[in-house]
Amino acid sequence: MSLFLLFTIFFNGFFSIPAFGSKTMQFELIHRHSVHELSPPKNQFERVQELVHIDSHRVHMISQTVGKRRKDSETNSLGLGLGSSSGSGSAATIPLHSGAYSGTGQYFVQFRVGTPSQKFLLVADTGSDLTWMNCRSNCHNCPRRSITNRRVFQSHRSSSFKTIPCSSGMCQTLPFSLAQCTDPKAPCNYDYRYSDGSSARGIFANETVMVSQANGRKIKLHNVVIGCSSSLQGSSFLAADGVLGLGYSDSSFVVKAKEKFGGKFSYCLVDHLSGKNVSSYLTFGHNSIGNYIGSANMQYTQLALSTMNGGFYPVNVAGISIGGVMLDIPINVWDASGEGGVIIDSGSSLTYLAEPAYNVVMDALKLPLIGSTKQIELNPFEFCFDSINFDESLVPKLVIHFADSARFEPPIKSYVIDVANGMKCLGFISNGWPGVSIIGNIMQQNFMWEFDTVNKLLGFARSSCAKRS
Repeated sequence: MSLFLLFTIFFNGFFSIPAFGSKTMQFELIHRHSVHELSPPKNQFERVQELVHIDSHRVHMISQTVGKRRKDSETNSLGLGLGSSSGSGSAATIPLHSGAYSGTGQYFVQFRVGTPSQKFLLVADTGSDLTWMNCRSNCHNCPRRSITNRRVFQSHRSSSFKTIPCSSGMCQTLPFSLAQCTDPKAPCNYDYRYSDGSSARGIFANETVMVSQANGRKIKLHNVVIGCSSSLQGSSFLAADGVLGLGYSDSSFVVKAKEKFGGKFSYCLVDHLSGKNVSSYLTFGHNSIGNYIGSANMQYTQLALSTMNGGFYPVNVAGISIGGVMLDIPINVWDASGEGGVIIDSGSSLTYLAEPAYNVVMDALKLPLIGSTKQIELNPFEFCFDSINFDESLVPKLVIHFADSARFEPPIKSYVIDVANGMKCLGFISNGWPGVSIIGNIMQQNFMWEFDTVNKLLGFARSSCAKRS
């Protein structure tokens, strides 16, 4: 399971929402430093150090999960409700802010759950299966509560809270559910273990979630699978009350949102060093966010969802060009059904390339900079330099070519990144070989990304997605 997505989402029904009409549900992603109880911002260098630290745990988790869960696309399928075209075609959206000032590179959101609803701060994660929050329940034989000084969901105060029995078929299929079932009526237990040693233990339940459409009308999503976490360990969730699971799996929030808003969700990430007053949106439903932010024509590429399990969003890459020249990278680096593959991950900040691709890309990008810049050593980056008199025109343009001719052309600032005052680095890290390549959120910034789980398409377009408050 992934450590974090880069959002923390506030479902509070009090957003500033563009007039998309009733077919759009939109939520603003709020900068975590805007929440008063969080620590003050760190300087830029400390923020980048912490991004790398968090990335190291997440990338290790992704590599382990992909390695263990490779599957035969002809004989296995997820069998998700995601594959159908049902749903009313309406939509929902959430505003995004950069989390750089919190030192984590995450983007945040608010979540209302229960009847009457209770409000929580969650981390939204495209690589997580389950939506869960800190919780207190009255059930017997549940994990002992070890949560203090935090917002806690009071399940006994919600008339719509219904535990999932451990003897049910659903319990057998839910991620990280525990096998023991001494009493058929006892709740289904889970134990989520994160790669940094953090964990969340609790019980599964069905609950009602309150969301707002773009026209201001509040609606309820019933029977959303949630986790009631009564025991937490580790430091992963010091700033949040839980996780909003947006991964490609049966228990993901995406599945429930699909019933009302169709099988699409999209987001646009502002620059990771944007100020606190800049935000953007996470949208469920039709791509109306593209109309709002004035994006260019969308390009589409296939999501290779049948090649990996684990809730990730893999894509088919044909190669990388730099300065208009296709690089000589072995084709098996991009083969998700083999030992390589590429995923789009909003929870990883930097971009990680399997070693055969990494070596070639770095050589091509370094060549024009060597001799014209003063190099600086800064682990784990291979190439950093003094940027006081940096001439951006020296950097050749990088393009990621997808197998169906779509071209992703990020701005130079997304791969020659600022790490401190007067210092830049090439923002790539090697992920070894065999290994999966990961297009992280800094590379994705200032683009709108649309995940169409029905047609298995990834859409993207350069966008001025920022909203200033």
